[in-house]
Amino acid sequence: MLETVSQGFKNATERLRGVRELTEESIDEALRDVRMSLLEADVDLSVTRSFLARVKERSLGEKIKTRARDRSGRKIRISPGQHFVKICEQELTELMGPVDTTLHKSAGIVSIMLAGLQGVGKTTIAAKLAVHLEKQGKRPLLVAADIYRPAAVDQLQTLGASIDVPVHHGSEGELPPSICATALARAKREGFSAIIYDTAGRLAVDDDLMAELEEIVSGVEPANKLLVCDALMGRDAVHVASAFAERIALDGVILTKLDGDARGGAALAIKAVTGIPIKFLGTGETLDRLEEFRPEGLASRILGMGDIVGLVKDFEGVIDEKEAEADAERLLKGRFGLDDLLKQMRMIQKLGPLKEVFAKMPMFGQVADQVDESELGKVESMIQSMTRSERSDPKLINKSRATRIARGCGRTVSDIEGLVTRFMQMRKMMGSLGKGGGMLSGLGGGMPAMGGPPGMFPGGGMDPSRMLGARSGSGATKKRQDPKARKNKRKQQRNSRKKRRKK
Repeated sequence: MLETVSQGFKNATERLRGVRELTEESIDEALRDVRMSLLEADVDLSVTRSFLARVKERSLGEKIKTRARDRSGRKIRISPGQHFVKICEQELTELMGPVDTTLHKSAGIVSIMLAGLQGVGKTTIAAKLAVHLEKQGKRPLLVAADIYRPAAVDQLQTLGASIDVPVHHGSEGELPPSICATALARAKREGFSAIIYDTAGRLAVDDDLMAELEEIVSGVEPANKLLVCDALMGRDAVHVASAFAERIALDGVILTKLDGDARGGAALAIKAVTGIPIKFLGTGETLDRLEEFRPEGLASRILGMGDIVGLVKDFEGVIDEKEAEADAERLLKGRFGLDDLLKQMRMIQKLGPLKEVFAKMPMFGQVADQVDESELGKVESMIQSMTRSERSDPKLINKSRATRIARGCGRTVSDIEGLVTRFMQMRKMMGSLGKGGGMLSGLGGGMPAMGGPPGMFPGGGMDPSRMLGARSGSGATKKRQDPKARKNKRKQQRNSRKKRRKK
């Protein structure tokens, strides 16, 4: 997600590494990288120029405090480069925000009308919104108002059945404005607390589409008129939003497929160009993958600093608090086994794609694109090939047991031994930390208490790639070097030393 933009800011930060003072020359060099990445990401030229001008003005105009205090009161040093990054984060947040993700009511019912072109994912978003509203205690009704696209009504009915949400559809020959009006009357009569109108799209913006939407708006007066846009459309998404806004007073945008777009220009420019805020992000195929849009979270992720608030919200949706506390207590006493690790890994998988989870983790956003999702399955297969006693006490796994386990899961003996070694190191470390007291504050802001997997979170002292497959420099999946290659390397090093001595 947004790799193109992130790379530009990363390059800019690298340029400022070691710089003692932010001069106009050093800022211009850094912003050159940012400018290129924003334009490559399909961000509007005027938006790019305005953003860069604000960052430069603040970078030159603000006095840099080289010393400050963190939240714990400790004194820390701040470099000019860090000051520059902070300014970029604040300006990115302002560029995309502010955002109010509240869904408003009309006549006592949360009413949402979805608009947009054909193929952007409106029907799927309708079902995702229904799931989102159910989590808030609402009882939603889905309305199939797209009578033109073949199988559109059937698709919504299938999605509704999968989440146990009723779908209202019109009779043969009934037009969308009438279908929506009848659905609203049903919602009031049967006590639904939310209604979602899935309207028709077109391959391009046309007058017939707009006239129909205007008629629906005047007939049912939806409190939330949301435009669904595909992030892969790039700058065209901004143009589409502008065209719809000319005819309908839009309340917000839902951006889909942002996780599949390396550019992300639409996310950065829609609010700046149209004034319409992004309210939600559709970030995956499953119906629970809908995020409330947080500009500060996305800005932080673009800069490789993670989104800890977003990560906490994800965890709150998939964990049992009492069970998580019990897990954390065992973890800090060093009394957990491989079964516990397996349970934690499965919980992580519920959060969504592993790359997204890493992208939200402070200090690990830069390695998110190196994460190998398949490593989770490999680790799981190794653990499941062990006996119950071996999972509980990995010390039992000797050479012969490792050979048996390797045959059972199709891995090598060294893979099994490597997993056990890393796990034992981690368990020993966590046990020693737990004896020191005050561990929750020292383990990534209390993350283990929310069910975080051992060794995954910043502050826990373990590189998450060691267990969960990120192919970073110390990755667990790094292949063992061939003995012949090692011999040649040593020979080259000896020859190099001889040459230096002769000089």
